Amino acid sequence: MQNTTSHQATQLPRIDVYEPAMCCSSGVCGSDPDATLIAFTADCAAITGNGIPITRHNLASEPENFVANLQVRNALDSIGSQALPIVQVDGQTVLTGTYPTRDQLFRMAGIDAPSTTPVSENTAEQSGCCCGASGCC
Repeated sequence: MQNTTSHQATQLPRIDVYEPAMCCSSGVCGSDPDATLIAFTADCAAITGNGIPITRHNLASEPENFVANLQVRNALDSIGSQALPIVQVDGQTVLTGTYPTRDQLFRMAGIDAPSTTPVSENTAEQSGCCCGASGCC
């Protein structure tokens, strides 16, 4: 007799973050980067290090993604830029107007947050920031 038990693959959640216009992909550049963006960038690294994809959309460089997403477009039309950042999980808006904490990201990803997650410090060049030491573009 053949084993007919099927194993259903666990689908990873898709997390998309629609962010305000920033000078580089992470917003962590220039001589005085925003502490919230530094923490969020590290939190994203912790999540992606656990195999969960996070896509960050920057209004300055990807406005077409904001227009193409009906929920994002409606939030911007009704609330304005105060709606940003907008966090979606599997296409559903779960948070607006603030960046999620690391614990919130882990819950959104459906995984248990580790008790300690190392944080790495990247230079502007390592983070893909085009601004370097000269400040924001």
